[in-house]
Amino acid sequence: MTDDDIRPAVTADVRAVKAVTDAAYRHYIERIGRAPVPMEADHAANVAAGKVFVTGEPVIGLVVLEMHDDHLFLDSIAVHPDAHGRGVGRRLLHFVDARARALGLPEVRLYTNALMWENQKIYPKYGYEVVERRVEGPYDRIHYRKRIG
Repeated sequence: MTDDDIRPAVTADVRAVKAVTDAAYRHYIERIGRAPVPMEADHAANVAAGKVFVTGEPVIGLVVLEMHDDHLFLDSIAVHPDAHGRGVGRRLLHFVDARARALGLPEVRLYTNALMWENQKIYPKYGYEVVERRVEGPYDRIHYRKRIG
């Protein structure tokens, strides 16, 4: 699998997008005391809007991206637990960088729940730096950015 195997999701992928997202985030429900936001997303609307990119047949990983004037927002990244350790997440993160470059955007931004401590170890390895920690409603979030060269 290469970055070339990552493609825009289509309507037929919506069920798989939901299934992979749910499988990837389900284990956080008990830890954070509620369903993580990506599990409650309107996957059909995101796919229809061209925000979702998937990899695998069947789908084993995905990213949800939002383009802004000055950055690309990585709304969600999900890899099915059965595919962990195969470099899927790494390829998806490289795809996000390439997408930002192709769009002429200078940085990628994302946030993660402060209780998802695994992510706090991963993102810095890929060049993300902490910008701030902010409580938004019931969510304690750590915001990151990565400047794209």
